[in-house]
Amino acid sequence: MAVISESLLETYTSSDALALADLVKRGEVSPAELVEAAITMIERLNPQLNAVIHRLYDMARVQAKTVDKSAPFAGVPFLLKELASSWKGAPLTNSCRYLKDFVADSDSEVVRRIKAAGLVLVGKSNAPENGWSITTEPKLYGTTKNPWKEGITPGGSSGGAAVAVVTGMVPIAEASDGAGSIRVPASCCGIIGLKPSRGRVSLAPFGDYWYGGAYFLCCSRTVRDTAAYLDAVAGALPGDAYTPPGPQGSWFDLAMRAPKQLRIGFTATPPNGAAIDPEVKATVLATVAALQRLGHDVEEHDMPLDADAAWKTYTDMTNVQTAATFGFLETLIGRPVTPADVEPVTWAVIERGRSTSGIKHVSDVEQLRLVGRDIVTDLNVYDLFITPTLTQLPRPFGYYDMSETDLDRYNAKWGDAVFNFPFNIAGLPAISLPLGQSAGGAPIGVQLVGRYGDEATVLALSTQLEEEMPWKDRWPAI
Repeated sequence: MAVISESLLETYTSSDALALADLVKRGEVSPAELVEAAITMIERLNPQLNAVIHRLYDMARVQAKTVDKSAPFAGVPFLLKELASSWKGAPLTNSCRYLKDFVADSDSEVVRRIKAAGLVLVGKSNAPENGWSITTEPKLYGTTKNPWKEGITPGGSSGGAAVAVVTGMVPIAEASDGAGSIRVPASCCGIIGLKPSRGRVSLAPFGDYWYGGAYFLCCSRTVRDTAAYLDAVAGALPGDAYTPPGPQGSWFDLAMRAPKQLRIGFTATPPNGAAIDPEVKATVLATVAALQRLGHDVEEHDMPLDADAAWKTYTDMTNVQTAATFGFLETLIGRPVTPADVEPVTWAVIERGRSTSGIKHVSDVEQLRLVGRDIVTDLNVYDLFITPTLTQLPRPFGYYDMSETDLDRYNAKWGDAVFNFPFNIAGLPAISLPLGQSAGGAPIGVQLVGRYGDEATVLALSTQLEEEMPWKDRWPAI
């Protein structure tokens, strides 16, 4: 076992994933040393934060011995989210009591690509049950704490991943997004979260999920790490349901290329008519001012979207999909799911899904296709569109309560993420950048939305803002 010095720990926590991989490639540090550095940081910080709920240290030590040192992320410690992605030999519980003893028996396609990129799995990050929350407070594993401020959510559903990244436990971690679950915790924790275009990352072995509404990528602290990770995992398999246009070069190179003068729209007016926190609005306007200083053509444009109606249709669709998923899981577990196996919101979702007719479900899917087309058409005049990530500062624990038995009342709480789910429906790439901080110390994210298939412009402008409004030296006190 490698001996870890405080000097190495300082290098580990201050470096992004690509910088650590470069040290491995130059022979200045070994994959085994990076694994031990990650283990040390997790053991120091995780007892206070509960971001990592499965410690897979022995697996990591074995994997570190066989890392391809020419891989883009050679030897870099990594966390997989405890939701959907399958790494052979690792737990796969979806933070759900019904699956608490389930262990993956194969690798999903994205995990195969993660391994090929040289990333080393040191553990799995906390997530709410089945990912259906924008906080991370599962009954099975307990609450993940936000390191910036006591008592506020780190966001969800990729809350464990975001906390681990912002505190330096790992430099990069898997995240996934069905209605904001990459971007919300990125905003709450002060890091980067990109939801790519629909179909950019294959869902195999699944054929589809939520009709293209579910997306997989990562949380990171630098734009270049996010771009390089996209290079590592992007690409449809033959026969995949959705295939966005490919890039003209690598995502990394495109992210580093200064964008031309862009036509950019922005809004700070929620399309559900709700209020917006003044500090959130001020952060959006400060971003607009920065973009104007950079020479871009920026204009205000509010979204003509009936957000409440779209949200109801979207959640009605996901109810049916979730009920069907549990029907499949019953064949693996060998017994029916019961109310004692899941949190009350999940049971309400299953029951609502089971009671929805096939005709209504098909109608809902068609309506979502039309809403998605309207969103794309409305924003297509812009190279990029700027919104708040969340309309409010991070909520206190207990606000998004999965013990709620009234499903409609629970779903209404998601109004804070009204700028997130429309782009799951529309399939557009959207990134949250940590461009502000409240007077009370809570991070504030700003969202950049691109045209379908154009992650390149999203990433290039993100790099510009990373330089213009830097966040690299902003760390939580922990």
